Amino acid sequence: MKNHLNDKWLYEINADNSARYLLGTVGKKPLICFGINPSTAEPNKLDSTLRSVERLCISNGHDSWFMLNIYPQRATNPDGLHHDLDLNLHQNNLKIIKSLFEDSSQRIIWAAWGTLIEKRPYLIHCLADILKCTPTFNTNWITIGNISKKGHPHHPLYLSSANKPKPFDIHKYVKDRIR
Repeated sequence: MKNHLNDKWLYEINADNSARYLLGTVGKKPLICFGINPSTAEPNKLDSTLRSVERLCISNGHDSWFMLNIYPQRATNPDGLHHDLDLNLHQNNLKIIKSLFEDSSQRIIWAAWGTLIEKRPYLIHCLADILKCTPTFNTNWITIGNISKKGHPHHPLYLSSANKPKPFDIHKYVKDRIR
């Protein structure tokens, strides 16, 4: 894994840049955002989703953000995600997430994956593993925007800055989807 840190950016990718584990900005009051998978964004080159994340974080009183993903494989289209889980990528993702949570005092987590979690059956299990590896941390899950008809949190793209955070019951969400 490659770790790029400076006074403005946090950035963790794998050796060939086919996976991104973390992209974020440095600050005192971060909002931790979880999407499905990363696209092409990197420090100083945000894509439209991360420009929306940054805008919504600022409009909701945060001075920084961390973008994490349920699955770290880079894919500009979620249809390009692996058909089967790459366990090595997933385990590295869990390691980075746990490390970030250990180093963060404020853990407000924005569920922001939309209906994309339905793209692959393993994604909900990856989310369940994320919850299992972080149970001792004091976390407060939120969503921004309306919940979909199927109960999924809204994706950040196309959300207005006027949208405000609402509590999100992540444990019920996962329990209702894993049978």
